[in-house]
Amino acid sequence: MLEEAQKHLTYYFGHPDFRPGQRAVLERVFANQNSMGVMPTGGGKSVCYQIPSLLLSGVTLVISPLISLMKDQVDELREAGISATYINSSLSQEEVRSRMDNIHMGLETLVYIAPERLEAPSFLRMLQRLPVSMIAVDEAHCLSQWGHDFRPSYRRIPELISSLESSPVVLALTATATPQVTSDICRELSIDPGAVVQTGFSRENLSFAVEKGVDRDAYILDYIRRDPEASGIIYCATRKEVDRIHGHLVKNGVSCGRYHGGMDQEERRSMQESFVYDDTKVIAATNAFGMGINKSNVRFVIHRNMPRTVENYYQEAGRAGRDGSPSRCILLFSPQDVQIQQFLIDQSQMADERKQQEYSKLQQMLHYCHTEDCLQNYMIRYFGDHPDQPCGRCSTCVDDRSLEDITKEAQMVFSCIRRMGERFGKTMVVQVLTGSSNQKLRDLGFHRLTTYGLMKGKTQKDCAQLIDFLAASQYLYLSGGAYPVLKLGEAVIPVLKGETRVERKTVRTSPAAQPVEDPLFQELRTLRRELAKEHGVAPYMVFSDKTLQDMCREMPRTQEEMLQVRGVGQSKWDAHGEAFLKKIHEFSITESASKVKSFVQTASMYQDGRTVEDICSERGLKETTVLQHLLEALDEGWEIDLEELTDPGEIEEVAEAIDRIGLDNGLKAIKETVDESISYFTIQLVANDYVRV
Repeated sequence: MLEEAQKHLTYYFGHPDFRPGQRAVLERVFANQNSMGVMPTGGGKSVCYQIPSLLLSGVTLVISPLISLMKDQVDELREAGISATYINSSLSQEEVRSRMDNIHMGLETLVYIAPERLEAPSFLRMLQRLPVSMIAVDEAHCLSQWGHDFRPSYRRIPELISSLESSPVVLALTATATPQVTSDICRELSIDPGAVVQTGFSRENLSFAVEKGVDRDAYILDYIRRDPEASGIIYCATRKEVDRIHGHLVKNGVSCGRYHGGMDQEERRSMQESFVYDDTKVIAATNAFGMGINKSNVRFVIHRNMPRTVENYYQEAGRAGRDGSPSRCILLFSPQDVQIQQFLIDQSQMADERKQQEYSKLQQMLHYCHTEDCLQNYMIRYFGDHPDQPCGRCSTCVDDRSLEDITKEAQMVFSCIRRMGERFGKTMVVQVLTGSSNQKLRDLGFHRLTTYGLMKGKTQKDCAQLIDFLAASQYLYLSGGAYPVLKLGEAVIPVLKGETRVERKTVRTSPAAQPVEDPLFQELRTLRRELAKEHGVAPYMVFSDKTLQDMCREMPRTQEEMLQVRGVGQSKWDAHGEAFLKKIHEFSITESASKVKSFVQTASMYQDGRTVEDICSERGLKETTVLQHLLEALDEGWEIDLEELTDPGEIEEVAEAIDRIGLDNGLKAIKETVDESISYFTIQLVANDYVRV
């Protein structure tokens, strides 16, 4: 059945093969084995139930948390030529009955429902009459009270499963689950722990950053103005903050929407639709605008306020780059954010045990903001995975700051905490170190400690940030609760003995500017928007940004070449392929003259001794454009020294791949067989015989 599934994958979705996690899950589904898939956002979880719905004999029931998500997915499936429907509270009773009749008659085999519908006994009875062959539980972490976004209605799912005579196969899916949450889900849904497929939590196309001490409003406005066409989400902690930042951006000419629970349902629906359809580029929102976003071309997510947990942050930041294209996730940290989140926990109706856990998770999120380790690796370890190496993309990995020896300051902090009996929190420790005249401090006799005033030359803010860094670096840890107490970790001992040093980086450089957009990509994006309006769907449902970027790189000239572009299946070709092929052809003709002038200028600069980086900077071009210019110069017979642009090992690997599979299937087929670090430029050089092994 996997062979048939792969054919459907290519026809409907334009992908030549399944990803490793998808294949492993589908093998279990087709073997009628309950299983769980833990895959990052954008990792293709939905394919794991959408493809089986085309092959299994009965109904595939998808339990999904938000109404808007269902509608988006159903619209996208219909645009791809797959029949699907949903049943939720947005429908009238008559519409529900009509859709249920269609399902009973076998006209719809992929059905989305909200978990809250399971609260109604009458609806459960309706489901019991359906020939359900598969139940997919999306956002399965909502099932566990130890995860984020716990939804009590999810607890009715086991009851539904046991009540169905058809004994459906069960598939749980989530992007964010700690080992404890995974164990919970497996227990509730009768999934063998050995049937959990985990592909890792790494998102290769995302770059994470934490910015501290910046003017957050100015930062956001400046970031948006660098690329006004980029789609992005700005998350805020409160409704009031959403309204304020929305007003600030609109006042400064930004096309910005807003979304939070205080708005009426129609206004929220209108705002979300405007954002999904690219009429509004940026939206400011609370975390209510979370799991319901199926939009694939979100290029950035900025958190103006720190979320409460790493799970929440990874889930919300994961709205960026679902199409696989490079995207940015930026957290703008302020110490006030911690106070806001502590207040929200204090005021909640959670049981004391749950509150203690939330305080502990808040500390983990605070450590993320202060760590100087790879940011993505920090989150991956949080979820129980073990990264092999730093991501190379986050603000820590690309940080060019020098290291500063802070061993002496660290020893002062450790000594102070020890002399205070490891019984007080950060605020009191800071006051002792900076020599505060606080009366409570004096009543406790701390003004007589030898560590009193040791860091009198520092501000309390600087001292607090130092302690946060030491905690993030695991020299210190904090007890749980609303008032955490600082404790010394084992790593402190060699530092106090003078056997090891503590180092910290100096002042951070400002973030790099975004690259100039490809003009063909802009034209294809405009065409996509026009076609989307004609078909009444969101632009990303026509083709993703990733697919458009592949078109720009491959420049297909025929139907066969277009079908080789990832994301262009036969179904999408039938609907839109010719229009995009025509646009690419028109662009090639109209740009040819200007390209000639441009490549001459680039090639001349390179021959004069300028590096590729110099040319990019001086001409405002992307590296791929400069390299393409050099290829054009080579085609025209220019003598160009390729030594600094090529690697003998890479050339040999490409040459072997070409000998093995040939060039009939295009350069993309070669790219998919060699190391992912090898560029199309190198492949083109070998293919055109400009370099030899």
